[in-house]
Amino acid sequence: MTPGMDHDRDVLMARPETACGCPIAESLQVEIDDQRAIDIVHRLVAVPSVSGCESDAVLTFVSAANELGLHAHIDQVGNGIAIRTGPSAAGPRREIVLLGHIDTVAGVIPVRIEHDVLFGRGSVDAKGPLAAMLVAAAVTELPPGIDVRVCAAVGEETPSSPGARHLATALRPAACIVGEPSGWDGVTLGYKGTLVLHAAAARANAHGAGPGESASDALHRWWQDVRRAVDEFNQGRAGVFDIIQATIRHMEACNDGLEESAAITAAFRLPPWMNPHRLEDSIRRRTPVMIHLLAEGHERAIRTDRSDLVAQCLSAAIRAEGGRPHPKVKTGTADMNVVAPIWRCPIAAYGPGDSELDHTPSERLSLAEYLRSIRVLRSALADLGSRLCEE
Repeated sequence: MTPGMDHDRDVLMARPETACGCPIAESLQVEIDDQRAIDIVHRLVAVPSVSGCESDAVLTFVSAANELGLHAHIDQVGNGIAIRTGPSAAGPRREIVLLGHIDTVAGVIPVRIEHDVLFGRGSVDAKGPLAAMLVAAAVTELPPGIDVRVCAAVGEETPSSPGARHLATALRPAACIVGEPSGWDGVTLGYKGTLVLHAAAARANAHGAGPGESASDALHRWWQDVRRAVDEFNQGRAGVFDIIQATIRHMEACNDGLEESAAITAAFRLPPWMNPHRLEDSIRRRTPVMIHLLAEGHERAIRTDRSDLVAQCLSAAIRAEGGRPHPKVKTGTADMNVVAPIWRCPIAAYGPGDSELDHTPSERLSLAEYLRSIRVLRSALADLGSRLCEE
C-alpha cells in the first residue's frame, strides 16, 4: 500500500449510529487511573476466547467499553464495537478505527499477575493491545469532527478472518491503528502475506514389502518438490521479509486395513513480490494426480513506510514518552493485510507486548509497558485527529 493514498479524497461521514440506527451523541472524555486500566486488561484476558468461541469475551469487552462511557454493541458477525464520538463540527466527520482482535489460539495459561506482569493466553496477542486502545479511546481529548471506533474483531487467528473481512467492507475510516504487539516503542509497518495448503493422498492398502510407494511416500516426495520450488523463487533474495517461508504445520497418516491415507497442512509466509494465487498455481502444476490440494488464507503482504501519517503520529508519541521509535516489519500476518488494500488509508500497527511470546506457553505482558502504551496511544490519537482535521 502506498502511504497517504487517502489524502487524495475526503472521507465524509455522518455522525455514528447505534446498532439500531439512532445517532450517537458526543461521548465525554474520561480520566482512568492505572489500576482501572489494569483491571480492564485483566478482565479481558481472564475470559477464554479461542477462535470460534469468542462470545463471552466480546460481551466482556462491550461491558468494559460501556463502563468507560463509550457506546458499545456487537455487530452482525460477532465483533465487539465501541464508539467514541467527538465534538460537533461544521465540516465533515472523520473516523479513526482502532482495529484489535479478541480471539486467541488454543492453550490454557493460568491467568495471574505476578511482579507487575500479567500472565495468560492473549495477554500479548492481542488483548493487551486491544485493552490499551479501548482505554486510550476513552481518555483522549478528541478534536471536533473526529470519532474513534474500537473494534474487537473475531477470528483473526483463522485463515478466513471473518471479523476483519466484515469490517473491511462495512467501514471507510480516515485512518487506522491495528492493535498488535510491537513493543511500546515499536511501530509495525508491514506484515508478510500467507497461503495455507492442505494436501492429502490415499491409496488402497498394500503390503509394506510391495513395490509401490505409500501415501506418506507420495506426500513426502511432493513436499520435497515444493521446497525446491520455494528455493528457486527465493534465489538471489536476502532478508527474512523478502523471501518465501514454507513450514509444515500438521501431518498425519492413517490406515484402516483397506485404505491408507496421509495429510499435510503447510503454511507459506509470503513477501510483497509473491502473490498467493501465483504460488498456489505454481505448486498445483507440480502436484501429482493422486494428491488432492485445498488452499485457503490467500493474503498478500502489506507494507507502508515511515512517512505514513499514522506511523508519524505513533513515532512522535513514542518520542514524547521518552523513547526512540523502532519501525519494524513482521513475518506473520495480521488483519492489517485484510483491511489495508480496501481502506487505502494511513495505517500502522501498534501495541504493548513482546511478539516473540505470541502463541507460546510463556505468554505474558508487562503492565508497566501496557500503561506506557496507553499514554503513547493517547498522544498519537490526539495528534492524528488534529492532523486529519487539517486536511
